[in-house]
Amino acid sequence: MHWGKRGMGSNRGLLEAVPNFSEGRSATTVDALVAAAGSVLLDRHADADHHRSVLTLAGTTAELRRAAPRLFEAARRHIDLRGHRGEHPRVGALDVFPVIPLAGATMDEAAQLARDLGRELAQSGVPVFLYGAAHPGRRPLPAIRRGGRRGLARRLARGRLRPDYGPPALHPTMGAACFGAREILIAFNVNLVGDTSRVAWSIAHAIRSQGGGLPALRAIGVSRSGGTQVSMNLLDWRRTSLKRAYAAVRRRAEAAGAGVLDSEIVGLIPEAAGWSGMEHDLRLEAPVRTIEGALAGRPGEPSGSEVRKVE
Repeated sequence: MHWGKRGMGSNRGLLEAVPNFSEGRSATTVDALVAAAGSVLLDRHADADHHRSVLTLAGTTAELRRAAPRLFEAARRHIDLRGHRGEHPRVGALDVFPVIPLAGATMDEAAQLARDLGRELAQSGVPVFLYGAAHPGRRPLPAIRRGGRRGLARRLARGRLRPDYGPPALHPTMGAACFGAREILIAFNVNLVGDTSRVAWSIAHAIRSQGGGLPALRAIGVSRSGGTQVSMNLLDWRRTSLKRAYAAVRRRAEAAGAGVLDSEIVGLIPEAAGWSGMEHDLRLEAPVRTIEGALAGRPGEPSGSEVRKVE
């Protein structure tokens, strides 16, 4: 892979971070998070139905260490989970903070940075859970988020789970946070049309790995404005490609008397995961942006994607 100007030469040891925040409706809050990210920002994505924002960051270990405390503070000041309602499963204001090795960096370095940043956030009274390569047992993220914020609170209260850092109880406004290290994944949503009240969830159950479906795929059904959505994480896009995941959803939707309206990719993808004409093939609602292309552009320049359906 060619990671562009920032990923080569003297600037080796490049890491990506993709923090997910439980806020997708307030443009003021999303703008505050973007401002906190500063020059390491590559992309922003906000969704009102999920009530979630995803920022894509890239930089050296030192650059990400400098940006993280600003993001923690912005989340603390602007997000209060006590009144939060959204479709996406969540346990915290800064819900997940995965770190991914890119050019010249190793998974061990990504894991260490995730642990260090998680320990730092925990000093603010937020319980932090490690997952993926940052956790000694490589704990999967769903094992922490099962049952959402309320389910996690119950397990903490009953002593069935303890955070890796911080207090054994949720923070009043910020909840908990999950810090991990992993390889690149692709977040991919397919929007359905027709009578889809139950279809999206049935498709998600059928195609995800846990249900015996496609390899390296997580999926849930989500209600959205005007319909439903199959929301997927392609954990290894080489084993299950975007084209294969889309075809599986479309085939099952049509068999159920529904159909596909369009689809969206959340954040950036590797160049190798794309192909000529993929926007047409997948009915994508926005042009594809790649990690390599974003790195080759001006550092810190937002993608141009706006906060959709906010305020």
